[in-house]
Amino acid sequence: MLVLSGAAGAVALSGAGAVASAADRNAAGTGTLDSVKAAASASSACMSLTTEQIEGPYYIDYELFRKNVVEDRTGNPLLLVLRAVDSATCKPIRNSAVEIWHCDASGIYSGYTQIGNGGGTPPGPPPSGTPTAPPGGPGSPGGGGGHATSTDDLTWLRGIQMTDHQGFVTFRTVFPGWYTGRAVHIHTKVHTGGSRTSDGYTGGRTCHTGQFYFSEDAVKATEDIAPYSANTVSRVTLDGDSIYPRTGAQGGLLELVYDKRHIERGVIGYLTMAVDPSATNDGQGAPGGAPAPTTSLTPSA
Repeated sequence: MLVLSGAAGAVALSGAGAVASAADRNAAGTGTLDSVKAAASASSACMSLTTEQIEGPYYIDYELFRKNVVEDRTGNPLLLVLRAVDSATCKPIRNSAVEIWHCDASGIYSGYTQIGNGGGTPPGPPPSGTPTAPPGGPGSPGGGGGHATSTDDLTWLRGIQMTDHQGFVTFRTVFPGWYTGRAVHIHTKVHTGGSRTSDGYTGGRTCHTGQFYFSEDAVKATEDIAPYSANTVSRVTLDGDSIYPRTGAQGGLLELVYDKRHIERGVIGYLTMAVDPSATNDGQGAPGGAPAPTTSLTPSA
């Protein structure tokens, strides 16, 4: 049994099956997802602004509205529960768009499989032909972190969702792997002031660009489990990462719930992001929201 502790007190969570399927459940007040949301919503105190971070080189403005982003990727199931609140009022930000993207267990991003994991070998033969959906908008060349040119039109582990009336979105994904130069992480953007249309998310602004991180204990627990065990790239620890601001939840460190003996059964990661819905933070600057550097950053973000 998994046990979630937090401001809401000890909340008992059911085991592996619930972790893997919680994103698809809708039992009010009784399911795993509801327990996590209750814990994430428990604090009534206003929070400091969540740290702005660089977009990185592997963003693609696909606007794929979906809850399950796994596609054909393998790895430990991860249920990502995110909440967006106004940093000034602490009220939930409704009908905003929260976007995530991250590498797979091998440290490789969809859209960039020919690049590999910073020196490793892509899984299987490289895609052929010209990508059908090249990067555009905020992800165009020259973006924060030295944007890389897309090599294929694959889309796994990328998605976007609109927040509900409590400011929540949930994503069903897999625990990320690692690649050269970075600790294990997930990228995110929060878009406000626009609306979802048949063409995607229209109007508004990107009010927050950030990254989520995982505790060293959780990452170490995955190292000897397939497919993570096949990744031979030297892993950067959280303390050694050049972008993580070392400020805990404010800097994107996820709260994690998992069976310490069997992490392969699944992980729940949750975090509340306190953002300024009227700001524009598109991640084109340096880490921490500083002005853009005068020289290009190495594409390892």
